[in-house]
Amino acid sequence: MGARTSGREAAMQMLYALELSGDGVDYVVENFWLELPGDAEGREYADQLVRGVAGSLVSLDERIQSASTNWRLERMRPVDRNVLRLGVYELSQQPGVPRAVILDEAVELAKRYGSDGSSAFVNGVLDKAADEAGRTD
Repeated sequence: MGARTSGREAAMQMLYALELSGDGVDYVVENFWLELPGDAEGREYADQLVRGVAGSLVSLDERIQSASTNWRLERMRPVDRNVLRLGVYELSQQPGVPRAVILDEAVELAKRYGSDGSSAFVNGVLDKAADEAGRTD
């Protein structure tokens, strides 16, 4: 598994823990790495993603809500919601990462951690969010 792939996976897990626990970002990040040392190469990217998503939560959620027709954010499963946050953050803040890579990685996370329909849902919402963000690459 590549460094960014493992970083995305760790970031999604931390975002999930952050949302469900209500603890602060620093606490969640520190404790995550104590419990699961993980891939050292992906650690920096994971931390950057978690802190970036946490710091942009309101605007990310607005973008997700705009791209998810007939689905309120609070109705989404926590895994799906956090995979979408991660994907929308990367689409808006990581112009050097190709759109297709971001979408593929998010779909894989949804397959691995979400429900049966999660991957199709995540793909559809992120594809629309990418279009709305002007990511055509």
